Amino acid sequence: MTRDGRLWDALARSMGRLAQGYGISVLIGVPLGLAMGRIALVRRTLRPLVVGLQALPSICWLPLALLWFGLTETSIIFVVVMGSVLAISIAVEDGVMSVDPLLLRVASTYGIRGARFYGGVLLPAALPGIVTGLKLGWSFAWRALMAGELLYVSGGLGQLLTMGRELMETAQVMAVMVCIILVGTLIDRVLFQTVETRVRRRWGLVSG
Repeated sequence: MTRDGRLWDALARSMGRLAQGYGISVLIGVPLGLAMGRIALVRRTLRPLVVGLQALPSICWLPLALLWFGLTETSIIFVVVMGSVLAISIAVEDGVMSVDPLLLRVASTYGIRGARFYGGVLLPAALPGIVTGLKLGWSFAWRALMAGELLYVSGGLGQLLTMGRELMETAQVMAVMVCIILVGTLIDRVLFQTVETRVRRRWGLVSG
């Protein structure tokens, strides 16, 4: 697979879908989490729904995606979004809710509101929680992508797994599984864990 380029082509396709789906999840999940953390009405209204939907396995969204979007790339990206956006929003909300109330009162006393409040006070204070949410969302997105590609002819890593199973090619199945594990581990350890550690050290949440 590596010699004929199939593995690298499949990896490139999967990573492209992941980037699109995860990017959309961040654009939706972070503002939603901020809203749930800061606006009581939004929190009371949406949080039970978000928590309930998060309990649904991401692959359960695939039949609905196929009904709405057909056999297209959009279907898999939709599954990725639904698999990660809810986790991101809940983690961001938790990060906002964990901000020291004294800091918020000081900002209010000094008349810091609107964009200055969010950009200069709330987001920096909630950043450790937000980074944790982004890391969690990535892991959910990666799993959702693999599950979606397994059930849909996609040209990605999931399809290579399915082909290996159908052809009884144990070596191909194992090679793709190792690739999935390596990609997931590298992104988690090299990117997210590095950023998370630096943020937590900057905010005094870890020593050294």
